Amino acid sequence: MAGAKAPCALIVMGVSGSGKSTVAELLGKRLGWRFEDGDSFHPASNVAKMRAGHPLTDEDRWPWLSAIADEIARVCNKGEHVIIACSALKHTYRDVLLRGRDDVRFVFLKGTQELIADRLAHRKGHFMPPGLLTSQFNTLEPPVASEHVITASIDESVEAIVDGIVRQLKIDGGKSRAQP
Repeated sequence: MAGAKAPCALIVMGVSGSGKSTVAELLGKRLGWRFEDGDSFHPASNVAKMRAGHPLTDEDRWPWLSAIADEIARVCNKGEHVIIACSALKHTYRDVLLRGRDDVRFVFLKGTQELIADRLAHRKGHFMPPGLLTSQFNTLEPPVASEHVITASIDESVEAIVDGIVRQLKIDGGKSRAQP
């Protein structure tokens, strides 16, 4: 990442139940950046499909990913910062989110299917049923170094996970400057 601009956006990614929203929200508070849950960009038809226990297709995801990419572009072009929780499971999805930008970083929340299944079994009030976890792991293409990714294991406390992400970002002064 040498020579690249400091990130204007972080995309906290991983399968459902990996803690994306929880980690992203605390990371946003820590850095003083705005947090957005990528789920809020889904059209109602996608939410209904997932609630019914049906996995989304790529065709379902394109408008959702485009809406998130539009928000990232808007925020970055204004010189602001945002952290977005978004599954971003495939390389092609991440390409859509980036739109060729070099000022966006991914934070991959990595955990075992067993740990995440246990978390999903205890989660209340979310539209993603635990039964779709297998399809998420089947779809997941873990990010590679060329995607400017920070990988964080989810087998620690949320605070420890955020501490590790901030260390990897090399945030200066705890606010919006990240060093490459």
